[in-house]
Amino acid sequence: MYTSSIGRETTPVSKGFPDQEEKYFLEGPRSRAREFFFVVNILLEFIRGFRVFHFVGPCIAVFGSARAQPGSPYYESARKMGAGIAKLGFAVMTGGGPGIMEAANRGAKEAGGRSVGCNILLPKEQHPNVWLDSYFSCRYFFVRKVLMFKYSYGFVIMPGGIGTLDEFFEALTLIQTHKILNFPVVLMDKRFWEPIMPLFHKMLEEYMVEPEVLKYMLFTDSHDEALSHIKQFAITNYRIKRKKIFKKFLLLGES
Repeated sequence: MYTSSIGRETTPVSKGFPDQEEKYFLEGPRSRAREFFFVVNILLEFIRGFRVFHFVGPCIAVFGSARAQPGSPYYESARKMGAGIAKLGFAVMTGGGPGIMEAANRGAKEAGGRSVGCNILLPKEQHPNVWLDSYFSCRYFFVRKVLMFKYSYGFVIMPGGIGTLDEFFEALTLIQTHKILNFPVVLMDKRFWEPIMPLFHKMLEEYMVEPEVLKYMLFTDSHDEALSHIKQFAITNYRIKRKKIFKKFLLLGES
């Protein structure tokens, strides 16, 4: 049965679709006043997100398609991965929506672990799935991406579409530029991801990427191999310690 989630936080939706303001921002300069208030809104969204995730503990992010249906091979694979990550002692963080995101969160909850999501408000609203202990709903894609990468110590890339590819290459870019260090990146399902493997071989041949960057990346069909890779880099290098440096403040949404 589905379980109810607790400790949730959402961001109010402004009039119109939540992404309209971001779209207009990306069209070029606007008045100084509008630019200023846009930045203020971004700052407030970051602060609210920090409050929600500050005490969650170290996470592993699972990315993948929202279109995978319950019972499908991709869904069940993500569910198994979520359970395995939880058993390693990590919280499972996803984009908070349906499909593979729901499956990973579900697996974590069923294994007795912690499950969180960083949702995005869209014109066709993506509702947070019911397997989340807590979640935060972002208006801006770039805020969502920062929050997910900030609190994650490794990344599992399940089969997905353009958004999943964006998150995958973002992880590799942060590793290559040393913004994050020694973070494991696992691509599950060799058959699905096989078309991009020659691209990486070509990058290496043409010296477009350093071999050091790709040593943290694993293509596999094995959940055990994937979890071992996560354990090697995420646990060995960073150790799972939930340090409560600051006291929790209920007024700031910390629970």
